[in-house]
Amino acid sequence: MKKVLLTGGSGFIGKNITESYLSKKYQIYAPNRTELDLSNDESVHNFFQKNKESFDIVIHSACKPGHRNSSDIGGLFYNNSRMFFNLAKYSDSFGKIINIGSGAIYDMRHYQPKMTEEYFGQSIPSDEHGFCKYVVGKYIENSNKIVDLRVFGIFGKYEDYAIRFISNAICKAIHNLPITIKQNRKFDYIDIDDLMPILEFFIETKTKYNSYNITPDSSIELLKIAEIVNSISKKDLPINFALEGFGLEYSGDNFRLKKEIKNFEFKKIENSISDLYDWYSSNKNNINKQFLLTDK
Repeated sequence: MKKVLLTGGSGFIGKNITESYLSKKYQIYAPNRTELDLSNDESVHNFFQKNKESFDIVIHSACKPGHRNSSDIGGLFYNNSRMFFNLAKYSDSFGKIINIGSGAIYDMRHYQPKMTEEYFGQSIPSDEHGFCKYVVGKYIENSNKIVDLRVFGIFGKYEDYAIRFISNAICKAIHNLPITIKQNRKFDYIDIDDLMPILEFFIETKTKYNSYNITPDSSIELLKIAEIVNSISKKDLPINFALEGFGLEYSGDNFRLKKEIKNFEFKKIENSISDLYDWYSSNKNNINKQFLLTDK
């Protein structure tokens, strides 16, 4: 049984990993910040001195969030890049680092439909989040021990329903509130559950490349998602737009991924939204309606 070090175990992706079937297949250790503070050199040094060569794989999902619901976005680039490089410094202590990256690496100002991995570097992101992913991506290009999984849209239980569109739309429908779309655009969304067999593949397999877009076969309009939520809820709630027009498509080409993971099929988004709707319905008492009354 391989030993996996998981950073960011208390976050959206990390929490889903620890509750998935992967926790039965692997020994997953997700230290809290007291045990391992990746932004602190001494903490990282002490942790790996104590746990030298204890892990076969590292899944790096820890990050300081920079989304619009964050209480503090100061030092976003410094903190996230430092966490990555403090971890990469000890890459000889384990077989591989699987970095949970982002499509933001391609620069939000110049997104194109179905961007390939080779599109990386055509433009340097100006936002801190994207620029951090860019710098990390450049380092990974020259590493034979790190693979960058560039996740675009991902949704599921434990995400921040105050701002994450699919969960926000579902929670609003449950509370009979209008669904708000900032601006209609096409997105690449995958179910968090689909990430688990992908992670298993990268844990078990020596891959040809060190960067992969983690995207579905088809993109979807935000308006279509809102309509699916309405249909599942059996309601006809208003769908409002904050901005007119159509925003830049946020999608990536998954040819490289699908060529290596044979016969892998992403879950149909209608089924994923339905399952997530049922989960929120069964946890309705944990939804704070006040968080849904103001669109951020």
